[in-house]
Amino acid sequence: MASSKHIALSVAVDSVVLTFASTTLQVLLIQRAHDPFKGWWALPGGFVEPDESLDAAALRELSEETGIRNAFIEQSHAFGAVDRDPRGRVISVAYYAMVRAGQAEQVAGGDAKDVQWFDVARLPDLAFDHQEIIRFALAQLKQKFRFEPICFELLPQQFTLTQMQRLYESVLETELDKRNFRKKVISLDLLSTANITQHRKNKRQAILYRFDTSKFARLRQSGAKFTMY
Repeated sequence: MASSKHIALSVAVDSVVLTFASTTLQVLLIQRAHDPFKGWWALPGGFVEPDESLDAAALRELSEETGIRNAFIEQSHAFGAVDRDPRGRVISVAYYAMVRAGQAEQVAGGDAKDVQWFDVARLPDLAFDHQEIIRFALAQLKQKFRFEPICFELLPQQFTLTQMQRLYESVLETELDKRNFRKKVISLDLLSTANITQHRKNKRQAILYRFDTSKFARLRQSGAKFTMY
């Protein structure tokens, strides 16, 4: 029987935290307080403790370094390039998280010197392979937006169809026809009117909508598809 060679390795978690503010998709970055890459911007994350799950580690690191708690998170991908971390052999399990703008006050803590939101189209140089991790998460998000109604994790509780269209355009990186977009959204039957309107100077009042969770539950149970594009 051939002998096997085992190496010491560590497991880390990194989170791509996204929000939609105004008309831009943004990602949350921390400024590292320690080496390696001291002073560089990076994704919030860290090493998994021996007694915790991957999900628990991702939520803990997010809370410790940014102050954000109870975020919607989902596992994205594992990154294991041999030279991805100068401290040794480290495999990172990446997550993406979505928070509504203004509903999560971020505060730097733990290994973070600072924490800020950055436009995904204008990112600074990042530590480790975090640029690659963000690109992968955004590609996944683009596919999910086409087939799942996860956009409502980023929109406010009450929103206009224009806000919803701007979010889709930001994620899909393309301009959408206003009439066709609205027709498609209404046909999915996932929205209810909020019975209030948004006043806009020198323009018609905009109807506010909300995501109807009960409608979504019934439609999903019936096997309905939610394809947008």
